[in-house]
Amino acid sequence: MIVKDVMSSHVATVNEQDTVSNAAEIMCRHDIGVLPVMKNGNKLVGMLTDRDIVLRCVADKRDQENCKVGEIMTSTTLSIDPNKSLAEALQMMSNHQVKRLAVTENGKLSGIVSLSDIARIRSGAETAKALCEISMP
Repeated sequence: MIVKDVMSSHVATVNEQDTVSNAAEIMCRHDIGVLPVMKNGNKLVGMLTDRDIVLRCVADKRDQENCKVGEIMTSTTLSIDPNKSLAEALQMMSNHQVKRLAVTENGKLSGIVSLSDIARIRSGAETAKALCEISMP
């Protein structure tokens, strides 16, 4: 199986100038923990996770109505091609200690693949190994 077989292709996004409050509402509405951050509507410039919000906004006692997504997002964006294998996706997640990857094709966002997406169809041992590697400090 390949990434496009398990990825989520209908992905909510935000832009750098959106407020953290707005981003959190989108996450809540869609029951998700990550939002790709776009510039000019089509260029992926970062990822905003629920963890980013907690550590870089809430814990720092910043005003969520005035704090911009671009100020707290993770700007190092890891992406994978939709035609790559799930093993490659797991390896990338393990190497970079992340649970989600942007899926891009020809420079355009086409989806998100998460560890839980892969876990639904891969063996428990493979997924557990990847999760352990991701969680290591």
